[in-house]
Formats: sequence, structure tokens, C-alpha cells
Amino acid sequence: MASHDPLILALDEGTTNAKAILVDRAGRVVARSSQPLTVSHPQPGYAEQDPMAIWRAMLASIDGCMAQTAAPLAAVAISNQRESALAWERSTGNPISPLVSWQCRRSTRFCEQLTAQGQADVIRERSGLAVDPMFSAGKMRWILDNIPNGQSRAAEGEICLGTVDCWLLWQLTGGKVFATDASNAARTQLMDLRTLQWSSELLGLFGIPLAALPEILPSAGIFGETLEFGHLPAGLPIMSMIGDSHAALFGQGGFTPGLVKATLGTGSSLMTPMSQLISSGAGLATTVAWQTDTPTYALEGNIVHTGGAVHWAARLLGASEDLDALTNEAATLSSNGGVYFVPALSGLGAPHWRADARGLITGLTDASTRAHVMRATLEAIAFQIRDVFEAMEQDSPEPLGELWVDGGATRNEWLMQFQADLLQRPVIRSLSPEVSALGAAHLAGQALGWWEDSNALADLERPRQRYEPRNNQVPDLYDQWKDALRRT
Repeated sequence: MASHDPLILALDEGTTNAKAILVDRAGRVVARSSQPLTVSHPQPGYAEQDPMAIWRAMLASIDGCMAQTAAPLAAVAISNQRESALAWERSTGNPISPLVSWQCRRSTRFCEQLTAQGQADVIRERSGLAVDPMFSAGKMRWILDNIPNGQSRAAEGEICLGTVDCWLLWQLTGGKVFATDASNAARTQLMDLRTLQWSSELLGLFGIPLAALPEILPSAGIFGETLEFGHLPAGLPIMSMIGDSHAALFGQGGFTPGLVKATLGTGSSLMTPMSQLISSGAGLATTVAWQTDTPTYALEGNIVHTGGAVHWAARLLGASEDLDALTNEAATLSSNGGVYFVPALSGLGAPHWRADARGLITGLTDASTRAHVMRATLEAIAFQIRDVFEAMEQDSPEPLGELWVDGGATRNEWLMQFQADLLQRPVIRSLSPEVSALGAAHLAGQALGWWEDSNALADLERPRQRYEPRNNQVPDLYDQWKDALRRT
């Protein structure tokens, strides 16, 4: 590649890492850098992160990436962990709350009150989402309740309430731009899916002042321009912002209904695009996949604990240091030995939406080993994905085909084959570790005219591996999983 061809800098701010990649016009990643992030748990059910630590990690990743090439940049693209929310002062830009993580359950009581008041149906009808502490609106309510004069200061416009994309955009532009995109706004529980604007009715139910919220913009287009930070030059257009799960669907090339993408991270998200807005009857969320000229809607199912459950189990078993060895041992067992683990460590997400459910390990005998418990943990990832996949089949007007997967847990070959057997569908694994960042880059590139349309994007080379389903005893295992699930 000639050194003068411009590149897109794509930022992906996740729960456990802040990543930056540089992408060329062939859609290839030519440089990458990442910084680890920590989540703190100040009390049971609470999960939070330091907003300034996230910004510093993002800058370090940008510098690490930019140091690898002298090529000029065409644009910046952003993908981010969704639903997490924070508050900062409009005048100084200083955070006045932690980033309350998507995993955090601190708004459970408020959500229960809304449900008890009979508001769940109207909230689902307007926002497409079940009343659950995962979404941003309840977190924002908690934040305002825990800042001195929070409500009145927010109403006066002194406080900014935002999600991670919004925080990064504010930082990159030096506080000039306070905006979010439709995909992130769709996960706050405050946006009307039909108008793609904040809903006065939902703002009223959660008590969130409009003056504290960002402007909602399409996912691609000019959001603002960068200031200079280290190796990052001033004046670069920020051309896309999109939630990470939506970005992964875009990066996988999932533009047509009937395709299902699963991102397996700390939690997991299954998403399938729809040709029109459909309300779920099976416990799924309706959301905006992305908005270009018009919105593309999607059905989504969120699973709270998948990769996170594996790390939890490893800690419980004293195997955090030799996790790979233990997962390999679990994969070589002839069976799970009758052991099932329902990882409802902070409730169950889609399609059950039971915030009160708690984790359960069942079927233990004196023959059970720690490898059996880890085997049950890996199987639980696949079982939960099938739960959501079946709910999608009930809702989707199009028949669902193969499952496209990405994310950290997909490196486990045994799990991928087990998933294919369990679904009796091919599982197609992305071999790119940065599919969310790539999706944001593709969106920005399309806005720049690098790729004309979704056909040009679909034609980009994407290294993948395919797992074909085999006939085996998996259906019987799934029945026993259902039994374990009922006990929670």
C-alpha cells in the first residue's frame, strides 16, 4: 500500500478494552492497538468504570495505532459499549458520576416501580425495550438522584447525560459537539423508535430533562471535527458513531433480513435486520440497527453473562491463571456428566427478562470435577444463544439461516461446533478480532464515498470459518437445560 493513501481511524470502546484500528480502502486492518480497562463492583449488583480512565485508554490506543504508519487519515469512526451511562458538567467537561455499566443493576428498584405502575407496555411500545436495569434510562435516573441538585441542574442544562459514544465525541471535539446516534439512542429506552427522536412520554416516565440529553443524529455523516491529541491531528471529520453490536452486524455484512449475527463478549447479543419495524412477541428487543438515509430496524436478544460467566467460573474454581487449560480439559470430556450451570449472576436477559433470577449449578455428583463445571459453563453460552435464536424464529417474518458469530469466545473451536450441533444450523465464525471497529469504519467509508452501497461493502473480503452441524445427542441436553432454567 502506498503510504499516501488515506486511512480511516476506527475506535472501539468496549467493556474490557479500548481499541483503535486503521482501515484502508480494501477494508483491511493495517494497524491496531488496544488498552485494557477494568470494571469495579463497589457493592453486589453494581458495576461501574472511570470515564477519564476510558478516555486515557482510548488516547493511548490511538497513539499506539498512529505510531505504526505515516499515512494521512480520512476520517474517524466510533463504535462503543452500549447502554452504559454517565453525567458530566457542561461548563467544564468534568465527569460528575462514574460510567454506570450496562451490566449494573443499581436501577432495579426504580424499574420494578415502573412495572408495578403498569408502565411496562407503553415503554416497550415506544422504545422497543423491556423494562430492565440494563438500559440507560434507569441508570440516568439513579445518577440524577445521586448528584446534589441533580434534577434541577439537569433541567437547567448544566449537566450532560450521555452514553459512551457521546462522551468520546465530546472529548474528541473539545466539548463542541454533544450528540449521539440513533443506534445508541435506541438502547437508552428514551427514544421513540418511529420518530428517532427523544420521546416526551418516556422522558416524563423516567423524569429525565430533555435539556440534559444529546442531539440524535444518523449513524453516518459528519458529527464534528477532532482537536489535536498526540499523534491525532486536528480537523479530522468524525464520520460515524454506532453501538458495538450494531457495528458488528454491519461489519459482518448483515444487511439482509434472515441473517443472524451473534457477538460473544462479556455478554452476548444476537441481532437480525428487518425490512420493517416489528414488535416482538417473544421477549426480544426491537431496535435501530443503524440509520443512514433511512433507519434499518433489527430484532435483538441480549444475554447478560456468556464470556463473563466463563471468567466467573474460572475464579470460583481457582483457575483464573490456567483458564485455557481448563476449557481445553472441559472440551475433551465425553459429556457434561449431568452438570448444568444457569449463569443468571445478575438476572436473565432475553427472552426471559427476569432481573430477580439468580445463578444455579445443578446435577453435581461425587464424580463431578471442575472440568465438568467449566463444560457446563461453555454449554450454557450455546444454550442461551439457542433460547434467543428460537425467540427470533417466532418473531421473524423471514426464515432464519446460518448464524454468523464474532467476539472473544468464538476462538473456542469446541464451542463453535457444539453451537452448530445445538442449532442444527451452520455457524460461520469471523476470523477478524475487530469486527465492531470494522463495522464503524465501513459506515464512515460509505459516508465518504469509499464504498458506494451495501453491495460494495458485502463484496469486501472477510476471512471466515464454517462449522457444519452434525447429528448427535444435543436435543436431549437442551431439554435438560430447559429444566435447569425453570429452577432458577
